[in-house]
Amino acid sequence: MTVVKEACVDNIQDAINAFKKGADRIEFCSNLDEDGLTPFNYDLISLKKSISIPVRVMVRPHSNSFNYNDDDLIQMKETIKFCKNQKFDGVVFGCLDDDNELDLNKIKYLADFAKPLNVIIHKAIDLTSSPVNSLVKLIEIDNVNGVLSSGGFETAELGIEVLKKMINISPNDFEIISAGKITNQNFKILHEKIDGKFYHGRKIVGEL
Repeated sequence: MTVVKEACVDNIQDAINAFKKGADRIEFCSNLDEDGLTPFNYDLISLKKSISIPVRVMVRPHSNSFNYNDDDLIQMKETIKFCKNQKFDGVVFGCLDDDNELDLNKIKYLADFAKPLNVIIHKAIDLTSSPVNSLVKLIEIDNVNGVLSSGGFETAELGIEVLKKMINISPNDFEIISAGKITNQNFKILHEKIDGKFYHGRKIVGEL
């Protein structure tokens, strides 16, 4: 089974370094100190010219919460539209309601708009009362292609059992991207336990 290592970066030099060190894919954002925000369009244009592996773009207009108002949604659609025009591999976002459960209406609205891009729901799913139950609902949305999760825990290591359950209930073409402090140091042992296909981390191919 081919394993995909996705490096999470917030600047072009780190993206190039991750590419050179063997990353299979990049998740590109700005402000990793705030867990990743929407990057600038000019950085995305520059990145496209610098590397030849798939790039998925974080769509997160602010770090206040994952509860988005109409203005936020307009901003998010602008980013998604840009990513479609530039033919990026996909976009990564997540919407929660006032109870910290998935806002399925907003997710569906943005996912429909994003097609034909891949749509990944990010770690906002880990803030819901049950990532597994949330996943079941997401699988039913045609235009959602995967989720990024640490199983509702701080790290993938702590969330191993939940991640395995998420992988088991997912269709074959649905990506469960395990995340949460996965590095080139602990990757092998975590992969042996999780037995997934997709992994994500800032240091997944080493220090950048």
